[in-house]
Amino acid sequence: QVQLMESGGGSVQAGGSLRLSCAASGYTSKYYCMGWFRQAPGKEREGVALSDGSGGITMYLDSVKGRFTISLDNAKNTQYLQMNSLKPEDSGMYYCAAQAPCTQFALDSGTFWRHWGQGTQVTVSS
Repeated sequence: QVQLMESGGGSVQAGGSLRLSCAASGYTSKYYCMGWFRQAPGKEREGVALSDGSGGITMYLDSVKGRFTISLDNAKNTQYLQMNSLKPEDSGMYYCAAQAPCTQFALDSGTFWRHWGQGTQVTVSS
């Protein structure tokens, strides 16, 4: 049974940093991507970033490019999202997802992802 467990959320002031972690159990795949999504109250879920684990493929939401970095530690079966220069509009519930094609469509639409975590809350105050 695949389980994805996020951690690292919290409350920070604008300009601060957080690092989210997603520990995967029962899952390893070299042929699919892992990613991060977020959802703010009253808004649709949006794809934040995905990676194929080798660093060969990474994709980001335009509004986080240059501020967020996705990385995977295959030895620990854990993915990370380093978030710097946080803005209030980055607030929301952040979800880890796994096993989807490494495509812009998969990131933009949120479809194809077979496994999801429970989420970790990020709150950025101005």
